[in-house]
Amino acid sequence: MTTADVTDGDFDSRVLSNKTPVMVDFWAPWCAPCRMAEPILEELSETYKGKTEILKLNVDENSQIPMKYGVMSIPTTILYKEGKEVGRQIGFAGKQAFEDLIKKGL
Repeated sequence: MTTADVTDGDFDSRVLSNKTPVMVDFWAPWCAPCRMAEPILEELSETYKGKTEILKLNVDENSQIPMKYGVMSIPTTILYKEGKEVGRQIGFAGKQAFEDLIKKGL
């Protein structure tokens, strides 16, 4: 399993209505820290398979959801559980910070 893309159009059904916790990485292709995070998020999607889903939302192609959730800088990673935000990481702080965020939803 790898991370998958989510859009403004399917965010509610894939994130807010999801029965498992969902971590959403708000990113853009031109963002160097976002690219640094990508292999770590891919690895964590395997490690936490079945426990947490990790999705990526390209802020250049989708502006409604980032605006709705107050995403002002990237990378921003938000963990949702039962349709509610339960944690947020702004900036790239490494693998441990992502794992700490995931554990808030387990």
